[in-house]
Amino acid sequence: MDCTNFIINDHKPFALDNKLVDVRETLSHCSLSHVLVTREAQYLGALSETDALCLDPNTTLSDVQYALTPFFVRAQNSWFEILEAFAQHQTNIMPVVDAQGVYQGYYELSDIMHLFHSTPFLSAEGVVLIVGRKTNEYSLAELTQIIESNGGHLLGAFISEQNNDLTQVTLKVSSETITICIEALRRYGFDIISVHEKDSTLNQLKERSEYLDKYLNI
Repeated sequence: MDCTNFIINDHKPFALDNKLVDVRETLSHCSLSHVLVTREAQYLGALSETDALCLDPNTTLSDVQYALTPFFVRAQNSWFEILEAFAQHQTNIMPVVDAQGVYQGYYELSDIMHLFHSTPFLSAEGVVLIVGRKTNEYSLAELTQIIESNGGHLLGAFISEQNNDLTQVTLKVSSETITICIEALRRYGFDIISVHEKDSTLNQLKERSEYLDKYLNI
């Protein structure tokens, strides 16, 4: 899934000689969690809204360069890697930088969340299963093989909980042979923790992802 069409430049990055009062003015008219800072075309880092509001407004960005966090993604990163970067840095704006450190633009969290919502895991019809197995016995390859060899079509899967003893996996499977698939999973030692035929779990996932979007846009 190509994300580069979502790279935008609506908000221009700040330069080191800009004052924090200018940053505050911009933040007062938008919902950005960070502002981006460059030196000419080179990306330097991001200043959080919290820091911008707490530091002396008469200082320049050069004076507070120590507070910049240099997070970014590349244009070739997948949507999942981009979404992961958003969550890791608790931001709603993600700069895109090339291999030479040149600033290319940025992604907004809402656009990447829209891509997530459009994936088959959330949008396609199917049954959501949560299965568990001892961590030292868990294999995604085996899980996939069991589903597909019994006529099921795996629409998506992710590890939803894991510790030294148990691994839980949330997966979405086409509904035509779901009973056969569940019986096969049990035979091969997987515990069926829950089955959601009306996609209630996916609705919760959508609600949580929308909450994350809203939280990061506060």
